[in-house]
Amino acid sequence: MPLRSYAITQGRDRAGARAMLKAIGFTDEDLQKPIIGVANTWIETMPCNYNLRELAAHVKQGIREAGGTPMEFNTIAISDGVTMGTEGMKASLVSREVIADSIELLVRGHMFDGVIALVACDKTIPGAAMALLRCDVPGVILYGGTILPGRHRGRDITLQEVYEAIGAHAAGKVSDEELLELENAACPGPGACGGQFTANTMATVMEIIGLAPLGTASTPQVDPRKQGVAHRCGRIVVEAVNRDLKPRRIATRTAFENAIASVAATGGSTNAVLHLLAMAREAGVPLELDDFQAISERTPLLVDLKPAGRFVAVDVDKAGGIPVIAKRLIDGGYADGSALTVTGRTLAEEAAEARETPGQEVIRPLSNPLKPDGGLVILRGSLAPEGCVIKVTGLDRRRHSGPARVFDCEEEAMAAVTGGKIQAGDVVVIRYEGPKGGPGMREMLGVTGAIVGAGLGESVALVTDGRFSGATRGFMIGHVAPEAAAGGPIALLQDGDRIEIDLDRRTIDVAVERLAERRRNWQPPPPKYRRGVFAKYAAEVASAADGAITGGG
Repeated sequence: MPLRSYAITQGRDRAGARAMLKAIGFTDEDLQKPIIGVANTWIETMPCNYNLRELAAHVKQGIREAGGTPMEFNTIAISDGVTMGTEGMKASLVSREVIADSIELLVRGHMFDGVIALVACDKTIPGAAMALLRCDVPGVILYGGTILPGRHRGRDITLQEVYEAIGAHAAGKVSDEELLELENAACPGPGACGGQFTANTMATVMEIIGLAPLGTASTPQVDPRKQGVAHRCGRIVVEAVNRDLKPRRIATRTAFENAIASVAATGGSTNAVLHLLAMAREAGVPLELDDFQAISERTPLLVDLKPAGRFVAVDVDKAGGIPVIAKRLIDGGYADGSALTVTGRTLAEEAAEARETPGQEVIRPLSNPLKPDGGLVILRGSLAPEGCVIKVTGLDRRRHSGPARVFDCEEEAMAAVTGGKIQAGDVVVIRYEGPKGGPGMREMLGVTGAIVGAGLGESVALVTDGRFSGATRGFMIGHVAPEAAAGGPIALLQDGDRIEIDLDRRTIDVAVERLAERRRNWQPPPPKYRRGVFAKYAAEVASAADGAITGGG
């Protein structure tokens, strides 16, 4: 089979290229084989991606044994957990585009025959998937794995408990000593944040959509079994090259619907909405915001995971892993098992090998779901004509009506919450934090955690054109579109305006008659950044309703 890489490595005119590659140890035999790019998001700024450099060695060994030649390269990662609540958090969603662009550049520039991406923290997963779909060369996603849970006073904890304790501390409910105990215990070693937060949600998505081999994601990052997983994935990517099995053959409309069902069934992160919309644009698959509502309505909540549930991501592995979730979805008719996966087998064929642990309580039987429908609700109304999203996992409230407390940035809202200035019944509005306005659409775990920690989680709503961490829980509505910086209705709100939210009707409205008058007086704010990557991103990024993509999709 003629290989793409031969344009780089073969023939008289490529002698110069071969000379350079031989300088670093590649042989003529190596250069006759399929060249596999190993895209590594290893970085020393967080635990999430910390072991990926070690895993890459096992990936490369698997590639060599399968008859390929690996060439490893690095791209970036931004830690959501480390940067949360700071200006640095604006870089997180922007990094998704940089990751996709940088992987694309290496794949196109060096004409790799295949690519395997080692990912972990939130934006590395969809960023890598977007690149694979954009380039459409055979590829595999390998998730580094979850962190192990911390232990505090006899219970498993994650980073979520630390952020909620910050709010509890500000309200005088947690002592300095206990906050420090939580801080010291929450993250015991390498791995991505340990609930069904964004990283584990997107890892689940990659298996169900078929871009990651089923049964590879749920193994924790520090588990010795992960080395064997990495080796296997190295072999699989070479097999995909030999079959010419490309990502767009896998990521069909059916596969995207399966992926959305997995988010709904596991109580996954609202960020999955942004990322799946962006991936669909790269794949050329029609997908709209309302598709998430339709699929979530027909899919039961089956997996009992934090942030609203009892268990952590490691418990999914102990229960039998994501293959058990896949089998539940197929058996219930919530996912189509005929969809192709990167192994060359169908999702149903892969899921048939699931081995469920007897007596496990994490993944519910079809006869006993946690809820009859999934964890995502899409709202529309006069405050969000293009839509917005709320995760309803763990929510009992179906309606909220209250006065707006309007803040033009996250820091102002955080100061109000921790300063005791938010009252029961309020609707905290945080605007100018959208894709353009932030820019970068910061996550709000600091604020949402502080609201819950202060004891206001059952009585306050939050509405923002920004987004949330997968660890967020409560009556929190994000991705309001159009965003404030684009002149959306959220830009016209004033303190005291009554906001009406109804989850059953899927509406979010503002009871104000003077919005048209206010619009005549509204002026877009000046750009926060006039040069550099943030300025370029703000000038090009699309609405959250379109996945906050750049480059036209």
